[in-house]
Amino acid sequence: MQLSAASIEKLQSGKAEWPDQSLLQLPEKVLQFGTGVLLRGLPDYFIDKANKQGLFNGRVVVVKSTDKGGTDAFDTQNGLYTLLERGYVLGEKKEKIIVNAAISRVLSAAHQWESVLQCAENPAMQIVISNTTEVGITLLTADASAAVPVSFPGKLLAFLLRRYHHFKGADDAGMVIIPTELITDNGAKLKAIVTELARLGGAEDAFIDWLHRANDFCNSLVDRIVPGKPSKADQEQVENELGYKDELMIMSETYRLWAIETDRERSKQLLSFAAVDAGVVLAKNINRFRELKLRLLNGTHTFTCALACLSGFRLVKDAMQDPAFLNLIQLLMLEEIVPVVAKGDISKEDAKAFAEQVLDRFRNPYIDHQWEHIAVQYTSKMAMRNVPLIQALYASEEQRDSIMALGFAAYLHFMKPIQQEQHHTFSNAKGMMLNDDKMELLYKHWKQQLATEDIIQQILADQTIWGADLSSYSNFMTAVAAYYFQLEKNYALSLTVMSKNQKSVA
Repeated sequence: MQLSAASIEKLQSGKAEWPDQSLLQLPEKVLQFGTGVLLRGLPDYFIDKANKQGLFNGRVVVVKSTDKGGTDAFDTQNGLYTLLERGYVLGEKKEKIIVNAAISRVLSAAHQWESVLQCAENPAMQIVISNTTEVGITLLTADASAAVPVSFPGKLLAFLLRRYHHFKGADDAGMVIIPTELITDNGAKLKAIVTELARLGGAEDAFIDWLHRANDFCNSLVDRIVPGKPSKADQEQVENELGYKDELMIMSETYRLWAIETDRERSKQLLSFAAVDAGVVLAKNINRFRELKLRLLNGTHTFTCALACLSGFRLVKDAMQDPAFLNLIQLLMLEEIVPVVAKGDISKEDAKAFAEQVLDRFRNPYIDHQWEHIAVQYTSKMAMRNVPLIQALYASEEQRDSIMALGFAAYLHFMKPIQQEQHHTFSNAKGMMLNDDKMELLYKHWKQQLATEDIIQQILADQTIWGADLSSYSNFMTAVAAYYFQLEKNYALSLTVMSKNQKSVA
C-alpha cells in the first residue's frame, strides 16, 4: 500500500505519529520555495507539529523551482511523507517516526507559474520560506522584466507584485519572508536584491514603500542534519513495520534549531508555530545562535578534521567511539572554545550546554558524516571559523600549548600539497585529493627551498590566507611547529600523540 490521504485511516500504526484526516483540510498559509530535505525536515516539521496541536492550523504550498524531476511522488502521496527522527538526547538514544502532513501540494515553477502567482491572491497566505542553496539569493537583472523569472528573488518579486495589486497595497497583505539559505544576513540580502529588481523593473514608489513597510524579511539560521533518504535496508525495514511504501521518506537527527530574527509583533503572531517547540526561536538578534554554531560545531569539526583523517577515521561517529579522540574533542570544546565564546550575550552555561548537544550530535550512529567532506575548502573554513578563536585564546602571552595548535598543525600536515601536473590538481602525501581554493597559495609556500619551520612561519604570516598575521602569536607558532614535527615523525598519528600533555575531561 502506498502512503496517501486515502490510506491514513487504514494504516494508523501505533509505531508512528499520524496526522488526523482533518489536518488535510487546513487552509494554505505558507508558500515554500524548495522541495529539499532540509525544509521538509525542519520548517515543515515544526508546522506539522503545531498543526497536530492546533497551534498554527495552516499548510504549505511548495514551489519546485528546478526542471529536474517531477512532482509525481508528492501528488501520489498527497504531500504526505515519513520523517525518521534519530539521534541522542543527553547521551540517550532516541528514535521517532512521524507522518508529516504539512504540505498541501507541490507546484512546478516551470509549468504551473500562474498557479504559483494565484497563491498571492489567497488572503490566508502569510509566510514565505525558501531554501534555494547559497547561490539562490543572487541578483539576476533579467528577472526584472521576465515573464517567468529564473531566480528565487525574481520569483518572490513577481509574487509580491501580484499580491500588492490584488489587495491594493493593504498593510495586512504583507508577508513574513524567511529565507533559510546558509549565508549571513540572508533576509537582509534577499530584501536588497528584491528591491533592486523592483526598481530595475520600473516598479512604482508606492510598491517599494509597501515592500519595506508591510513585509518582514527575517534573517534566519537553520541547524539540523537532514541527510535525506535512509539506507535501502532501513527504509525497507520501516516500510515493513508500518505497512506502506513511501517514496518521500527522509531521516534527520533529533537536534533542531530555527532561529528567526524579527522584532515585529505582527510577525510573531503569524509565526504561531514557534510556540510548539523550543527549537524555534524568535529573537530581535540571532547572532548568538550563529556564533555558537559557527565556533562550537563548525569550528570543532575544522580543528579536528585533519587529525581524524590522518588517524584513519572515515566518519565522525567512528572517531567519537575512540576514547582518546572523544577526550580530545571534549577538551577542545569545553576548555578552549567555550571560555572564548562565552562573552556578551552568550553565558558560559549557554556555551557549555550547546557544546554538550554538539557531542550528542557528533556521536549519532545514524548519521554518516564523512571527515573527507568536512575537509572541502578546508583553508577558508579554518580562516572563517577558527582564526578568531586562535586570536582570542592567544591574546594572553601566558597561553602556550593548546589543542587548537595541534589541530592547526594537523591541518598543515594534511594540506601539504603534491601537485598532479597532468590534471593541474593537488593531493596530499596520503593520496587524498585536496579541494581547496587556496591550494596555489599553499603550494607556493611549500615549494620554497627553506627550512620547514620557516615555511610554517610564512604560511602563518600570510594575511591573504588568514586575514591576520598568525605568526605574531609567537607561542601559537611555536606550538604549531612543535606539533607539526611530532606528527611528521608519526604519520599514522597514533592517538597517544593527540593526547600528549592533555588531561581528561571528567
